[in-house]
Amino acid sequence: MPENHDIRSISRRDFIRIAGKYGLTLGGVATLLSSQPLLYQLFKSESSSAFAGDKLQRLVESAPIARYWISNASSDVDCASCHENAVQAGYKHAEVTVRCLLCANRCFMSDGERGRCRARINDNGVLKSLVYGRPITTHIDPIEKKPFYHFVPQSQAFSLATSGCALRCKFCQNWEISQSAPEDYSVKYTPPLSIVNASESRNVPIIAFTYNESTVFTEYMTDIARVANSHGLRSVLISCGFMNEEPLDEMCDVLSAIKIDLKGFSEDFYRDVCSAHLAPVLRSIKQVARRGNHLEIVNLVVPTLNDSDKMLHNLVDWVLGEVGPDVPVHFTRFHPDYQMLNLPPTPIHTLEKARDIAMEKGIHYAFVGNVPGHSGNHTYCPGCGKAIIVRQGFFVRKVDLVDGKCKHCNTEIKGVWS
Repeated sequence: MPENHDIRSISRRDFIRIAGKYGLTLGGVATLLSSQPLLYQLFKSESSSAFAGDKLQRLVESAPIARYWISNASSDVDCASCHENAVQAGYKHAEVTVRCLLCANRCFMSDGERGRCRARINDNGVLKSLVYGRPITTHIDPIEKKPFYHFVPQSQAFSLATSGCALRCKFCQNWEISQSAPEDYSVKYTPPLSIVNASESRNVPIIAFTYNESTVFTEYMTDIARVANSHGLRSVLISCGFMNEEPLDEMCDVLSAIKIDLKGFSEDFYRDVCSAHLAPVLRSIKQVARRGNHLEIVNLVVPTLNDSDKMLHNLVDWVLGEVGPDVPVHFTRFHPDYQMLNLPPTPIHTLEKARDIAMEKGIHYAFVGNVPGHSGNHTYCPGCGKAIIVRQGFFVRKVDLVDGKCKHCNTEIKGVWS
């Protein structure tokens, strides 16, 4: 993590200058005073700006060419990929631009510009990945923390992230990572084999791509997963699901499990709270289910924004109709963070209501998340109703499964158990 600065050392003049630059009203400044991390982030970007250009240029020079993009300088480019109307043959563009085809933002970039994720840049008509081989954090977590509840319970996962994200979720709890740029962190190049070796040396059987939106480093992720597969390790993705179909197909080829955040069943919610769209996420969920990768869905329930009965009913109906009753669905508790410090944590009864709606409609495996010790953390057999996987926080206390079936009534329990 970057070196922390003492907020008290900022002069009044610097504070007012930064506040003015970022358009903060008097009320906004008061909010900053009570939120040191946001103030630090603004000050850090100011104090490091003199060096950002040099660091970025070095990154660009060493960055590998990305996958999934087109350029108007290519001789074989399909003009319809960018232009809705017919383009005259032989037309010459005034500048060389690229369009990224990795995520649903489909960013256009002039020379030197980056996409919304900050992790990909147009370098003279070539799209490059600024985060390949540059993880800014690694950690070993229980697989239940991701959360995966029906994928090899009690396993450990070697977890890693780079900077960058395609979304701008106002409630992001990893915003220092997801909303940062590659040049904000000084990290050494780490090839895919080194990640696999690090996982093996710690006897960790799963590699998890997590914390930020891992789609932004899809080239690195899929290369690591291929090496991991050859070493007998499995790889899993924790994602917002905002990618395009072709790159997701590549991910499905090499990943064992994918968890997708279905942040709310409303286009308005996605637009206003996440600066994104709902339709690409729904498409990704269906695509993963169709490909047969293990899939779990998380809905972070945010008070007043996506917790209405109508939205919860619609979400459950869609899951049942499109991917079926056996996909685990987690209704997770919101905690105030980042730009949403004004809202309270989700009431537990709201999460219980969401789970009840799901179970009553026919979802077999619905969970209450982020509430340690709640009975809604357990897996119950859809046949006999007994608790067959008992969890305490991120730890599993009991597993009553025999060859993937309920120990009590022999009902098959959907999941990956070994």
